[in-house]
Amino acid sequence: MAVILDGKSLAQKIKDQLKQEVEEYIKKGLRKPALAVILVGNDPASEVYVRNKRESCSYVGINSLFFHLSEDTTQEELLELIGKLNGDEDVDGILVQLPLPSHISTSEIIDAINPKKDVDGFHPINIGKLATGQDDGIIPCTPLGIWIMLKHYKIDILKKDVVIVGASNIVGKPMSLLFLKNEDSTVTICHRNTKDLAKHTKNAEILIVAVGKPNLITADMVKEGVVVIDVGINRLENGKLVGDTDFENIKEKASAITPVPGGVGPMTVASLLINTISIYRQKMGFSKHPLTEV
Repeated sequence: MAVILDGKSLAQKIKDQLKQEVEEYIKKGLRKPALAVILVGNDPASEVYVRNKRESCSYVGINSLFFHLSEDTTQEELLELIGKLNGDEDVDGILVQLPLPSHISTSEIIDAINPKKDVDGFHPINIGKLATGQDDGIIPCTPLGIWIMLKHYKIDILKKDVVIVGASNIVGKPMSLLFLKNEDSTVTICHRNTKDLAKHTKNAEILIVAVGKPNLITADMVKEGVVVIDVGINRLENGKLVGDTDFENIKEKASAITPVPGGVGPMTVASLLINTISIYRQKMGFSKHPLTEV
């Protein structure tokens, strides 16, 4: 039976730690860290994500500035707001909730955010720093959360065969860069056009799946002892939330596996808080946050 990698409990420990840290800053007379959150439109899923992020900010003592813009907000209006927040010294981080309405260019909005305030770690400068092994960039939240989880559970990463299913800019690509940067792993990235997916997943010692397709990976597609990180979250017709892997059957073969929900999701939010406080620490003249040292 696999070890269940409980992201929910680990994320709570991290939030409790961050809360104590922020309280110490306030006792010293410093201002609270501040995160500006921008939501354009009324997408129900995005509203839930933003609410969870803001509640987590409130818990640890981060000042959450919320800008809820209408669906018909123009790209120019959004860029103007980002420009103001870039110039506000009391704003440490800027988060634009994705997806954006179709008339707004996601890439142009990401590019407009000051890379030093880019808490999501999506800016090309931050991705470039990760790709070239520089330590002063901001790491995307989901890969950072996965990395912290692997380290916390003392999962051996050195020289492992890592297979990542999903080549997105948010998870797959930066996750591969983290493994290459730190542990000299051999990384294979699969995607929707990969031929014979099972051929690759059966070789994985560490398998990370981030596709958004329920039960894509079945037990016959993995080998004994594999570590499975399931990033997917899908709602079935009966309302049940499941990941991209067949959890119940794969856990009988895996050495460790994340549940859905309660695995990667909470760690993504925890990493957002870590990135915000890390930016704040650097602005205040402190060192980068130790949890971001990967």
